[in-house]
Amino acid sequence: MANECNCSTRTMGRLVHDDLGLKSYKFRKAQLLSDVNQKRRIEKCRKLRERFRDGRHLDILFTDEKLSTVECSFNRQNDRVLCSTSKGISPVARIVKRTQKPASVMVWGGITATGRTSLVFIDQGVKVNPEKYIQDILEGELEPWATPHFQGRHWIFQQDSAPAHKSKATQTWLKDHFPEIISPMEWPASSPDLNRMDFSIWSILESKACVKPHKSLEALRALLVREWHLIPHEVLSASSDCFYKRLSSCIHAKGDIFEGLI
Repeated sequence: MANECNCSTRTMGRLVHDDLGLKSYKFRKAQLLSDVNQKRRIEKCRKLRERFRDGRHLDILFTDEKLSTVECSFNRQNDRVLCSTSKGISPVARIVKRTQKPASVMVWGGITATGRTSLVFIDQGVKVNPEKYIQDILEGELEPWATPHFQGRHWIFQQDSAPAHKSKATQTWLKDHFPEIISPMEWPASSPDLNRMDFSIWSILESKACVKPHKSLEALRALLVREWHLIPHEVLSASSDCFYKRLSSCIHAKGDIFEGLI
């Protein structure tokens, strides 16, 4: 703006903040939603809100996967170097180095209002088909964790609509082993803003475990596991509780992005 108006950034700042009383807000990345997506989100959110009223949403186990790399994460807007002038900053101090194909690992995890699963790591290049998803994650981790954790209490399993998740084999296994599930037909597609793993937990974990680059995948895994178990129970409970509110926010936004409305 300062360049367009041929004035200094300080003058523009005074004009915007002091004279006009305006504030600056950052752009946000968000899922692109078509009219069809928005309509379906409204329909499914209404059904989910009706289904999970009376506090039943607190019994949902939300699950998700995320790719993590050995490189550090950073925010271009928020991560800054403080100095009186730019000349006093070493050029190296302002650079976050990146490689074209950093070593990475896929991480799976699940969160409920009362606890968390262990993390499951899937090595780079390994394709997660229905058989591997069932064997390594559902049978290998989730079922052995859920049995002692819930101790016979009713709970609901949630996942997104990835191919391995919505396959017939996976859906059959889930119906045979878990008390209740949210099926791919019931969960709104393109809705990371409804899954608390997406809108909350992964970013918290990344902010703790990925602030510095890791020398190896083993080091990355170890720190992810440590920080995962250090996420306070209050955070798990709060992020679970806001799911019902987010369903209502999505409906009020007519299926569109609603992050700035809550």
